[in-house]
Amino acid sequence: MTSSFQLPRRTFLTATALSAAAAQLAAVTPVFAQTSGALKRLEPLKSIDAGTLNIGYYEAGPANGAPVILLHGWPYDIHMFVDVAPALAAAGLRVIVPYLRGYGTTRFLSADTPRNGQQSVVAVDIIALMDALKIQNATVAGCDWGARTACIMAALWPERVKALVSVSGYLIGSQEAGKTPLPPQAELQWWYQFYFATERGRAGYEKNRHDFAKLIWQLASPKWNFDATTFDRSAVAFENPDHVAITIHNYRWRLGLAEGEAKYQALESRLSKAPVIGVPTITLEGDANGAPHPEPGAYAKKFSGRYEHRLVSGGIGHNLPQEAPEAFAKAVIDVARG
Repeated sequence: MTSSFQLPRRTFLTATALSAAAAQLAAVTPVFAQTSGALKRLEPLKSIDAGTLNIGYYEAGPANGAPVILLHGWPYDIHMFVDVAPALAAAGLRVIVPYLRGYGTTRFLSADTPRNGQQSVVAVDIIALMDALKIQNATVAGCDWGARTACIMAALWPERVKALVSVSGYLIGSQEAGKTPLPPQAELQWWYQFYFATERGRAGYEKNRHDFAKLIWQLASPKWNFDATTFDRSAVAFENPDHVAITIHNYRWRLGLAEGEAKYQALESRLSKAPVIGVPTITLEGDANGAPHPEPGAYAKKFSGRYEHRLVSGGIGHNLPQEAPEAFAKAVIDVARG
């Protein structure tokens, strides 16, 4: 990145823009299923066979709009984007919000397919989804696992990614990089990764996934006062029969304690070289992110195209799209329109 790529930081949509988006919403996207006193939900859901999965997803906005794919992380679900999706649809974008493998209504087509959570395979899933939906390229935006997946897509298949929004920046890793020990305080933040490395951890997550995920939400977003109904709306997605297997494999694979599938090794070899991303990119970070995350200066040079980093203030934690949906939606609109 050079200074010529730096643009002024902005954090929130203006009140005028938000009002306009709200006024347009009913005209361009289905109304969220909602009853008096109930939280809005991303419904109705669709599904489509894509690669090894039948992927459950939400779609909003005009069918001929420029496609945007929003990718959630762990332990979250598509409702990470419950307020982002309508804003983008109101801006005329076609919004696709899929459940990742191991979440919600997404299911494996075969009982024989390995319940693999390595980093490259999640990106392969989303490319397969794009193929199934006949989407040649799209703006891809995500947080946590979703941000990593979006970065991988942009690095390996730049012709399929028009632009990128990534919370916490460049998140591509490798098993080799995972061998490097971190300072003790940083290792402490990854306590659950080491817990999952044990059979006790797998059994504990299987038994206590609801409370475990809620704890992660609290630690990762210490200033976000979400209520029980907001959490429970997402926690339903963790009842997917493959959720625990995918989660445990993901974290064990990172530490080199579980093997990936041989057919993805060529992709992982490319990712292990930390490839530079050339598509237009905006990275975001909350000022109160309690989850492990790199400093912006550590990854700025990994983006060689038009690039901007935005700090979102106001006690915003790790789940930035849900805690600061205006800031996230604005980043997507800005990068998508260039």
